Amino acid sequence: MPKFLHTADWQMGRAFTRFETEDGAALVEARFEAVETLARLANKHQCDAVLVAGDVFDAQTVSDRTIRRVFNATQGFAGPWVMLPGNHDAALAESVWTRAQRLGAVPENVHLALQPGVIDLEPQNLSILCAPLTQRHTYGDLTEPFSCYQSPEGFLRVGLAHGSVQGLLPDEIDSTNPIAPNRAEASRLDYLALGDWHGTKQINERTWYCGTPEPERFRNNEAGNALIVEVSEPGATPKVSQLPTGRYQWHQWRATLAVHSDLEQLLERLNALPDSAVVDLRLEGSVTLAGEETLMRALSVAEARFRSLRCERSGLQLSPTDEDIATLKADGYVGEVIESLRLRQGQGQEIAEDDTARDALAILAGLLREREQEASQ
Repeated sequence: MPKFLHTADWQMGRAFTRFETEDGAALVEARFEAVETLARLANKHQCDAVLVAGDVFDAQTVSDRTIRRVFNATQGFAGPWVMLPGNHDAALAESVWTRAQRLGAVPENVHLALQPGVIDLEPQNLSILCAPLTQRHTYGDLTEPFSCYQSPEGFLRVGLAHGSVQGLLPDEIDSTNPIAPNRAEASRLDYLALGDWHGTKQINERTWYCGTPEPERFRNNEAGNALIVEVSEPGATPKVSQLPTGRYQWHQWRATLAVHSDLEQLLERLNALPDSAVVDLRLEGSVTLAGEETLMRALSVAEARFRSLRCERSGLQLSPTDEDIATLKADGYVGEVIESLRLRQGQGQEIAEDDTARDALAILAGLLREREQEASQ
């Protein structure tokens, strides 16, 4: 029973500049580890080949070191790898692929599908019908020639392409690099391995997007997987198994705080996340001074535990209660300052003015607490 691993969208060389330096470096390294994981899975499941459906590299300009490291990471699986250029690493006349060849970095068991056509893997009885992108954007279906491609008798016909299945992906997906939704049926394919959509998605029983093996964005689209595909014989329905490969889990939350129970529920959700979480949090609404202290303490703990935590609090106002003010013993002029800062939140012409008022209020509250603690010692 022929069996192969379907992967795509490695995006090697991607920089995570919006993160702290340490976190960005860890996210980059995780992508190399994902390729090593793919090699181990291919061995564990006794796969005949690994098919990479485009965007191995994030750009044509990645460093020579990145190129070498990518191919080094494949060494754990000695069987054939077939790599297809996608829109990020299109097979231009001069490309990241030609540079890899000049460097001598491409192992003998790695087949580069730089031209449209068929790669026959004879010991494995696999015919890989390839539709590489030779430019970043095309407006015709590059898989259409599959119908004319011949394959040896008894070989599985497996299509390998990178693009957007028309009419079946979300509206915001680019209309470039189109692929007919019935391509597998029209071209007598046993399986069509696709890349470009970064989440795992089934189009029909013979057509799948595998998604990126390591998540790299805040989108809940089933990223971080690879697919093991088994086809008992030509014409048989494929058996597709989804295997997790991602190291980090990405979470993007938007929360509005109004009452104390909202804060409690938020902190419970944070506590339930694993250490491998990459979290982007945006808070709105209002919180008391006591709630703010609880929140900041919890965020500090989570920031040290998670791979990355970013919290946007510009939409969150501090609303001191009478109990807050009484606890701080902020009477007289100090109490008036606290009230003034509270009112200035949300009244500034710029977000920075709101942030300044909120931060000043938090700092003042902190100083008053410290004074109270020192007085009680």
